[in-house]
Amino acid sequence: MGVKRIGLTGGIGSGKSTVAALWVELGVTLVDTDAIARTLTLPGGAALPAIAAKFGADMIGVDGALDRVRMRERVFHDPAARRQLEAILHPLIGIQARTEADAAQGPVIFDVPLLVESGHWRERVERVLVVDCEESTQVERVMRRSGWTREAVEAVIRQQATREQRRAAADAIIYNDGGVTIAQLRLQVQALAELWLK
Repeated sequence: MGVKRIGLTGGIGSGKSTVAALWVELGVTLVDTDAIARTLTLPGGAALPAIAAKFGADMIGVDGALDRVRMRERVFHDPAARRQLEAILHPLIGIQARTEADAAQGPVIFDVPLLVESGHWRERVERVLVVDCEESTQVERVMRRSGWTREAVEAVIRQQATREQRRAAADAIIYNDGGVTIAQLRLQVQALAELWLK
């Protein structure tokens, strides 16, 4: 019997979304917890009343969505605030992720940036796949894609699990550093699919 639930994780800028898309090419259903979190904080999102109650109405922008820049600034510098935000978001994300997975036909891959940090995702999946690269590569990719400063990217990396912690939690690792091509990533994903989904 093949694997039905795969957890995919990796640090910011590791190329996790690219690897997720390659699983989708193979017919695996993607449940993207970052996308769920964004939906929960859009205008009318289910998380907004609790966020406004906990952090103040000024955390909601004029467009009715979470002011992500302001919230990011707040939680970067205040670990207690980050835990409060996670306490609001994580249960809602978990409910929606389960709903999407239950509706899927066939295997599911959960894209979970904080899979290792969360502590409870490991028991929800049968395999953990980590996308790994050098920290310098992460920094360069995020600066190029998002226009963040080096300091901002490094601050996020410091708040995430270390490479060593993620690798220790992995059933398999895809190494996605500078010279790796999409074709090479695709071959790695196909090899894992052969192994896990049969």
